Formats: sequence, structure tokens, C-alpha cells
Amino acid sequence: MSGLKSYLAGKAAEDAVLAAYTARGHRLLCRRWRGAAGEIDLVLEKAGEIIFVEVKSSRSFAQAVAHLSRRQIARLLTSAEVALGFFGKGSLTPMRFDVALVDQIGRIEVIPNALQAS
Repeated sequence: MSGLKSYLAGKAAEDAVLAAYTARGHRLLCRRWRGAAGEIDLVLEKAGEIIFVEVKSSRSFAQAVAHLSRRQIARLLTSAEVALGFFGKGSLTPMRFDVALVDQIGRIEVIPNALQAS
């Protein structure tokens, strides 16, 4: 039952984050986009910019951000590179990686441009 509970909590967090972005004029391109390297929770667009969003939920914002590992960041960057071929104009597409944190009472904190390829 724990797996189902985690899945539902993650889906609820994604729903809340998606609602927050769409309220600010973003358009959903894809939810849970899956490529060979991994999954991207939300792919959004606003004014020609593609926004890849990783949603993390936990009891607190600090705990949520702690769940984002270096390995996961590498997978997100690789997945986004492939996804740009579907949603953008390749590597010249304006884009950013946001991390959306959701705490246990449903508050959302978005860290815009949190992941930068180096």
C-alpha cells in the first residue's frame, strides 16, 4: 500500500504545481514525458520558452530538495536534450529547468532555473 500512497501523493503534488503554472499563463506540453534516460514530470511552454519541471514533495521544502540527487539531475539534463527535439527547435530553443517543491501541507515553492548544464 505504501507504493500506491507515494504514487498518489506524487500525482497530487504534480497536479498542484501544474495548476500554479497554468494560472500564470504557462501551457502544458506533456506530463511525465519519458525518454531513454528518464522521466520529466512536466514540460511547459510560455512565450516560446520550454520549461522542464521536476516536482519533489516531502514533509518540508528542505527534505524535498534533498531528494534530488546528482544522478537524477544528470538524467534530467539528458532527457531534456532529447525532449527538445520533440517540443522545441533543438538546442537553440530557449529553455530552463525549474524544481518545484511541495511540502506536506501543499505549499509550493518553485526554484526557477534551478538546474544549469555546465
